[in-house]
Amino acid sequence: MTETILNGHYNFAFLDEGAKREIRRSVLKAVAIPGYQVPFGSRELPISRGWGTGGLQITLSIIGKKDCLKVIDQGSDDSVNAVSIRKLITATTGVLTTTDTQASTIIQSRHRIPEEKMRNDQILVLQVPNPDPLKSVSPKEKESRNLHAEAEYSGIWLRLYEKIIKYGRTTMGADHPVMVAGRYVMNPSPIPRFDNPKLNLSDCLCLFGAGREKKIYAVPPYTEVVSLAYEDHPFTIEDVSSRSCKYCGATNVYFDEIFDSVTQEHYFQCSDSGYCEKRRK
Repeated sequence: MTETILNGHYNFAFLDEGAKREIRRSVLKAVAIPGYQVPFGSRELPISRGWGTGGLQITLSIIGKKDCLKVIDQGSDDSVNAVSIRKLITATTGVLTTTDTQASTIIQSRHRIPEEKMRNDQILVLQVPNPDPLKSVSPKEKESRNLHAEAEYSGIWLRLYEKIIKYGRTTMGADHPVMVAGRYVMNPSPIPRFDNPKLNLSDCLCLFGAGREKKIYAVPPYTEVVSLAYEDHPFTIEDVSSRSCKYCGATNVYFDEIFDSVTQEHYFQCSDSGYCEKRRK
């Protein structure tokens, strides 16, 4: 990586300006071709690959001094991953941070889309471990790229069919593949099925970064995103109709299931900690 220390201090947003320009160019191409995986030169960061370096590089490349940042990990603002990434970004940018989805301009997330509806002046950055749904079909990238170019997704449809035959339904709890703008099939990051519909015709720009795999892709605002499913076995989300949050009483949101070994209590609470906290105020 190009030297980022200037006069004894880190460059704004850690990465050097050339690296950020290159990543922004990849982001622009990804926005222009929804769902297409754009290769980019993934940089070294002071966190291990697999811990969100792809999403982090996007955030560091697009963030400005006037932005307000929210970082979540599986819905939580306080997990080790979220806290560590937030500290790195704020230490090298000085930007404001928040736990309130509506107050943020950039949200970097691992494995969740916030419960509150996002606006068209906000950007959602999702960390991605495995960007290509064809990897399980064809592990060689050259072959998978040819399959994407030809829109040959029969291998993915076969995987769904095999699960239906074996289990009577698709069993992908997360990372259920989606068709973007009627052209490219992509992995929506390992978000739960509950969050897949939030990508469809979303008001905000959604950016996906895979640092280890060196890929960036995007879902622009108001883009059609359809979860793959057969007509006789339609796509369904997790059934939360009988659940409510112990702390804020929320319903029809994605929950964490908790078992307290001390009190032997079994209960549910909002996965989105910022949303839960906001409802309790």
